Amino acid sequence: MLADRKCVPCRGGTPPLKGKKLTEIHQQLEEPGRWNIVEEHHLVRTYKFPDFLSALAFVNRVGELAEEQGHHPDILLGWGKVEITTWTHAVNGLTESDFILAAKIDRLV
Repeated sequence: MLADRKCVPCRGGTPPLKGKKLTEIHQQLEEPGRWNIVEEHHLVRTYKFPDFLSALAFVNRVGELAEEQGHHPDILLGWGKVEITTWTHAVNGLTESDFILAAKIDRLV
């Protein structure tokens, strides 16, 4: 499972995932339909919470996970919602590590 693996730092030089390979790894997420692939470049998912404090607690857990994995998503916090956007900056697109991080974030909910 993706969530059982570790993100691998990317130094560039590797092409981003595209086409069939991108679709195949996307389907490995537990709920692939909840993570949107935008222009074959980044993954986005919005999580809903009953209040601001619950959303903030989730953001803090995501931050700790990101530090542990060495792979850092963009996080947008609002009242009762958190939007996560991830991609690999070194390749300006998606890599396997983005999907590993997504799967690990899903486990935090």
